[in-house]
Amino acid sequence: MLNVCEQFKSIQGESSFAGLPCSFIRLSGCNLRCSYCDTAYAMRSGDSRSIDAVLSIVEEHGCHLVEVTGGEPLLQDETPQLCSRLIDKRHTVLVETNGSLDIGKLPDGCVRIVDVKCPLSGAVNSFNEKNLDLLSSRDEVKFVVSGRSDFDWALAFCRSRQLIGRCEIIFSPAQGVVTPRDLAEWILTTNAQVRLGLQLHWYIWGPNSKGR
Repeated sequence: MLNVCEQFKSIQGESSFAGLPCSFIRLSGCNLRCSYCDTAYAMRSGDSRSIDAVLSIVEEHGCHLVEVTGGEPLLQDETPQLCSRLIDKRHTVLVETNGSLDIGKLPDGCVRIVDVKCPLSGAVNSFNEKNLDLLSSRDEVKFVVSGRSDFDWALAFCRSRQLIGRCEIIFSPAQGVVTPRDLAEWILTTNAQVRLGLQLHWYIWGPNSKGR
């Protein structure tokens, strides 16, 4: 059984798939407490659902694209099986993870969106460096930037680990802390080969858009 916080259909707001209709599966529970967290409600216990029940809701949504997120989805033992079942049904499956746990548990075919925590998140030492060896060209690495020091740290991280060119790299501003304009200017002035990522759902429905 899975502990599910919520399931909903929305526009994919982040990643290189931003703008597409997507069926979201938000699992409950997280092992980190980031300073900018916008889904703290997912830390609480949710509803117990079978994989079949979760898949039934996904099919009702009618979306080819599905994201498994949290919280931290890899805390739940059945997450890899859920992803395998979704892939078997020919869905494009995105898994957003905070990078602290082994992404090798996920089946081939998933797009793994790995969030590397910057210093101002308060969880900078949580990242599992072994995950870097598991990244493929289909995967994405995300950094949420809460200030210029975070930006410089993230850029140095990408360069020292030779991530640029290996996979999609996304820098996103922490909402209400860094403006998209400031982050865009930092990217341009350093000529950083990264993608600026904005939370489209936040701009469409607002910052308190639970279920969106």
